[in-house]
Amino acid sequence: MKRIRMANTTPASMVASLLLLLLCAGYVPAICPPMCSCGRGHRVVDCSARGLSLLPDSLQHNIHFLNLSHNRLQDLDGLLGHFGHLRTLDISHNRLMHLPDGLPRALWDIHASANDIRQLVKNDTAYHWNLQALDLSNNQLERVVFINNTLPSLRALNLSHNKFWTVPTNMPHNLEIVDLSHNFLLQILPGSLDRLHQLSRFYLHANRFASVSEGVFNRLESLQLLTLGDNPWACEDEENMTHLLNWVHQTPAKVLGCPCYVRPTCGEAHLATSRTWHSASYTEPPLGTDTRDSGHEPPIQVVTSVYLSKSALLNLPYNRSTGNATGAGEQALTKGGGFLTSTPHTLSTQSSTTIRTRSTKKAIPGKARSISIQMHTCSPHTVALNLLCTAIMINIF
Repeated sequence: MKRIRMANTTPASMVASLLLLLLCAGYVPAICPPMCSCGRGHRVVDCSARGLSLLPDSLQHNIHFLNLSHNRLQDLDGLLGHFGHLRTLDISHNRLMHLPDGLPRALWDIHASANDIRQLVKNDTAYHWNLQALDLSNNQLERVVFINNTLPSLRALNLSHNKFWTVPTNMPHNLEIVDLSHNFLLQILPGSLDRLHQLSRFYLHANRFASVSEGVFNRLESLQLLTLGDNPWACEDEENMTHLLNWVHQTPAKVLGCPCYVRPTCGEAHLATSRTWHSASYTEPPLGTDTRDSGHEPPIQVVTSVYLSKSALLNLPYNRSTGNATGAGEQALTKGGGFLTSTPHTLSTQSSTTIRTRSTKKAIPGKARSISIQMHTCSPHTVALNLLCTAIMINIF
């Protein structure tokens, strides 16, 4: 009887020991969809330019960065809500008719440029308390609806290259950067900007302004840069233009594209001699000048796909919180990322989102990395849990 018990116990002990070694060694398979490339422990996933019409399978629930740009996606409603750790989502250059329903509330950055989005309704952004940057450029937007006191963390809003006729009202009050260039803007309703006390960069160039209401910019206490070029200012209408010209010469902000002047920067200009419609042009990129003087550290190289022939990277004047990030790699990824905004100068051709960090491994040509094995060291708590599992296994055997 004793021999039989020994024979039964020895294999059980061996199996339990093997399980303990496997658990302690941390052999945990992490699956990456075969049509995508993954990095940072498969928490950074790039599925751009794969011709996708459906969301890839096998995406881990704890991903932090997802790039779905340059595909053929038409509907993502309800498909992304379970990615509770997702911080950056790039769905630009697809065929979306609206911002997807049920996006994760933990998101910090949403890049949805170059789609066919026609309106933004209040429920699209009502619950995104953590959202810091929203890029909806190069769509078909004619109106956006924001609810008062929503999007409290939003700092950068890009609505350039759309079809707005009036500057949106009820914009989130903590915004620091707003890009409304390359629209059809004709007017700014009185009081529309009065709550934007933190706004530092405001891009209004390449619109259809002939004049603006008196005092419309007076409440922008933090304004550092305003672009007004490439607008058909009615310089012959002295009654409506005098108050604007007085303001641009008195404000401490840099005003590029000075109305009715032949040089681009107000304060360094001479009055145009012709009394006719005039559209000031730039002689240098406004963002290039501004970012050189900003004193901010350059962001990690994040290039999000958008209409790059008239876009440039813009340093966000704030640092993202890294309290929820795990590891130095994620902190480097999320701290001070880039945001695209339209400028009058030309850049290189379009590119999808790419992330370059020292720890990211390059894919080996001809070999698909669909499964990776990760090694982890055991903490005392893990060892205790594994021993408990071993004891249970021995009893079972």
